[in-house]
Amino acid sequence: MSRGRKNGVFAVGGDVVVMPTKVKVLEREGMLIEAALDTVFQQMRIAGNRQRTIESYQYIFVQFATTCKIRYVEDITMEALYYYLDVLEVSSATKLIRLKSTKAVLSKFFNNGWIKEKFWNSIHIKIDKEVKKGAKESDIDKLLELIDQTSFVGFRDAGAIKLMYKTGIRIRTLGELRERHIDFENLCLNLDGSTLKNHKFLKLPIDEELADILKMLIKLNNGIRSHFGTDNRNVFITQNGLQMNTSKSSNCAISKQLNKYAKRYGLENINAHAIRRGYAKCLLDKGASIALISKALGHSDLAVTTQYLDLDVEEVASSLRDYL
Repeated sequence: MSRGRKNGVFAVGGDVVVMPTKVKVLEREGMLIEAALDTVFQQMRIAGNRQRTIESYQYIFVQFATTCKIRYVEDITMEALYYYLDVLEVSSATKLIRLKSTKAVLSKFFNNGWIKEKFWNSIHIKIDKEVKKGAKESDIDKLLELIDQTSFVGFRDAGAIKLMYKTGIRIRTLGELRERHIDFENLCLNLDGSTLKNHKFLKLPIDEELADILKMLIKLNNGIRSHFGTDNRNVFITQNGLQMNTSKSSNCAISKQLNKYAKRYGLENINAHAIRRGYAKCLLDKGASIALISKALGHSDLAVTTQYLDLDVEEVASSLRDYL
């Protein structure tokens, strides 16, 4: 027996293997991106931002952080942004959307004091933006002639189309329009911030014809809600008496109906955006200024409004001649 070696259950035979000691890994100090996003999105919810906007920001920013392997806010750099945009296998237009969303989140990081400089302001993506065509008045008239307005759905759709073309409201706002938003005495829509993308109050005029259509629609709605036992004060409802905007999607049933009509009757530029653009172009043709059109559309930037206006080269030249 070797000297110095214990026997029994406490004996260690053979070569002694020293077990490694566990080393405690300390987390570095700093703001984790996950925690920063939680705070920012909570701030956005309190401010009234739509859930789908928040989810879009979250998807894009998490993609950016994951692609660049960044965990902490202070590790975000201009180089990381360039790398992210470089490896994205998408169109330039989609890259621009991703960049704008990422910048929006970074600006909120800056406002919270987590980032000291707005280095992202110098990063830009230039693309040639195609001016989409707006619906013409003749397109709207033709569509209204083809729709069977003797049915509830047909009458509702016709009313929605006329309202969008005469006021320029968004399809989402249409689905959220309540009876209280209509002032029949003064012939106008009083849209509060909850129904609008920019959350600002907007007042839009309507004519007698449109007012009569809305009154009839409300009367029909009351009968349908009574039959199905539903409870809402929406102006545009489903044939079962339900609200149209029931999902996170910005499209309501009217949007699907417009796509169906366009395919069935072979009509071009018949969709919610085209009708809204047609409204803007109609105002311009009647002499309204771009500033006034911008207010009517609820835009916060005149540059956005100009994208709605379909102006060809000859039209611009002819209009400018009046100012020589």
